[in-house]
Amino acid sequence: MPILASLRCVNLFSSFPSKPPPKDATTSPPSTSPPIPIPRYTPPKPKFNPKTAPPNPKKPQTNPNPNPALKLPHRQTHYYKRVKPGVVSSDGDRAVLVGESGVSYHLPGAPFEFQYSYSEIPQAKPVAIREPAFLPFAPPTMPRPWTGKQPLKKSKKKIPLFDSFDPPPPGTKGVKYVELPGPYPFGKYPKEAHSREEILGEPLKKWEISMLVKPMLSDNRQVNLGRDGLTHNMLDLVHTHWKRRRVCKVKCKGVPTIDMDNVCRRLEEKTGGKIIHRVGGVVYIFRGRNYNYRTRPQYPLMLWKPAAPVYPKLIQEAPEGLTKDEADDLRKKGKSLLPICKLAKNGVYTTLVKDVKNAFEGSSLVKIDCKGLHASDYKKLGAKLKELVPCVLLSFDDEQILIWRGKNWKSMYPEGPAIPQNFDTAGGLDGSETVRSSPKMMSLWKRAIESSKALLLDEINLGPDDLLKKVEEFENISQATEHSYPALVLSTEDGASSSTTEYEESENYSDGDIYPEDDIDDGDDDEYYDSDTLVPIGSLPVDQIAERLRRK
Repeated sequence: MPILASLRCVNLFSSFPSKPPPKDATTSPPSTSPPIPIPRYTPPKPKFNPKTAPPNPKKPQTNPNPNPALKLPHRQTHYYKRVKPGVVSSDGDRAVLVGESGVSYHLPGAPFEFQYSYSEIPQAKPVAIREPAFLPFAPPTMPRPWTGKQPLKKSKKKIPLFDSFDPPPPGTKGVKYVELPGPYPFGKYPKEAHSREEILGEPLKKWEISMLVKPMLSDNRQVNLGRDGLTHNMLDLVHTHWKRRRVCKVKCKGVPTIDMDNVCRRLEEKTGGKIIHRVGGVVYIFRGRNYNYRTRPQYPLMLWKPAAPVYPKLIQEAPEGLTKDEADDLRKKGKSLLPICKLAKNGVYTTLVKDVKNAFEGSSLVKIDCKGLHASDYKKLGAKLKELVPCVLLSFDDEQILIWRGKNWKSMYPEGPAIPQNFDTAGGLDGSETVRSSPKMMSLWKRAIESSKALLLDEINLGPDDLLKKVEEFENISQATEHSYPALVLSTEDGASSSTTEYEESENYSDGDIYPEDDIDDGDDDEYYDSDTLVPIGSLPVDQIAERLRRK
């Protein structure tokens, strides 16, 4: 600081010069790169239109007919081909057919036409297919399905094949247990069988059924049957279970459970077994007394799931028996309608058809709540209800099934007396719609009418005064019937009959002569009130039995 103070004309806080000093041409400024590099984008290419662009002579021409295998449609392509009933495609004896049962596959030597699902078959004929008509089985020239690897070399080990009639001895190393045939009645043995009746043998008795089913109740070794129903590959799976057990347990859930009779019929028809027990959606199939795993029917397995064909639309703007305006009015009424039930996902719907039929007895519209279910599930349910109830489908809006009972609807109780519905908002009685009672209620009404505790009116449209008059008349009749007893007739020693109570028809008494008005007391003192018994003493059957015992 003393040095700076000794200097003259030095301003410590002077401003920067207005003009920068001249640059030296010999020194070059340092080159510094920016902290973030500036991206360089290629200019966009003009869109190429092969129809308007001129041909390029330098570019080689491509093959106009490429390999068709490179243009096969797949799941992402929108393949749609209309089909008619008959053969769609064929390769020698192998063919793809379209008929009333949907898409089926014919193989030479097969006992029946193969399908992906045997139980879930709509009654409507398919309109189109969503993929080319290929057989989902391995080609006959390929011994195994292609897995992307070379086939392994043949094993040097010789694995013996055991059948059910000659199983390996117990305790054999490396061999699983094979179930013996049976059970057999006393003195009978297994025999070779070919037809279904021979394989099943004699019908099982009750104790044999309980012996076979009881260990399977708590066993989780089972075949799961889902929304696709009884599929083709499931047939081989059932025979695999029969190799180790005499009974195969099949657990059904979802859409197929709405018609369990159809599922059971298809299981017996395709597998050849016999259903011996059924509880809800669980079915137990017996393989037969003379079943042999070695001689079982062997079917080729499907390598993929074929695409479902296209069927006609379930919901129509103007369903059968209705115009478009009438259908729209019913759909508007259905929005405020409460559903009769809520279906759970993968549930058992064995009572759904019965519930819908009972609901149609009280209302022409029925709604079913299907929230949480897959769209294909409640559409399949609607198609099945249309066939089983029957009914008319109106909508699937808001994940709910709205159905109408139709104009040709008939009640389940045609003999029951029709009871008119409640009064409408205008105060009148709508006689067009009627409600019918259940069989239990009808039996109670019939019993009440026979015992004179109820009256069946011939006329319905009665006024209040006429109805009150009918009630008073019926009240007198019912009281007289309730407080009347049959006269007991006793025979005397002379053989003449005498009644315990005799009334002279020639004498007519009025109510005033029997009960004078002066003798009637309206007091509430009933403590000392004594009334004569209507049944004479000693006239009951119990009294007669007591009298006989006294004589003895």
